[in-house]
Amino acid sequence: MSQIEFDPSLVHIDVVTVYLPDHSRPEEEEYTFAYTITIHNGANVPVQLLSRHWIITDADNDVQEVRGDGVVGEQPVIAPQSSFSYTSGATLSTPVGCMEGAYSMVVRDPMDIDPNDLPTFQVPIPAFSLHTPTALN
Repeated sequence: MSQIEFDPSLVHIDVVTVYLPDHSRPEEEEYTFAYTITIHNGANVPVQLLSRHWIITDADNDVQEVRGDGVVGEQPVIAPQSSFSYTSGATLSTPVGCMEGAYSMVVRDPMDIDPNDLPTFQVPIPAFSLHTPTALN
């Protein structure tokens, strides 16, 4: 099998966050946020997201680490020059925090090979802020 050349920097991440007051209970130190991730595949080959690793830090420097297969129950294959978006959430004990992490992905070309037999590459997810509307004013 020939190894195709692939530049992982062709896969990039956009994040949009929102505070969810109806799902939060500040009196009990629970602040819930939704985040929508869009994964852009700028390469000329399909890629597949296999797993995720999140580091979630609140304003007290309490850290949660989350690792798991896929995202929202999927291990999406993202076609060349296409995107995949999903929305998930996180709850913090403070009104301000941040998240960062990485996705483990593989090039899915050819598609008939088990993705677990392919070399993985990491796509970093730069730190993004989670904060209530008034927390940073």
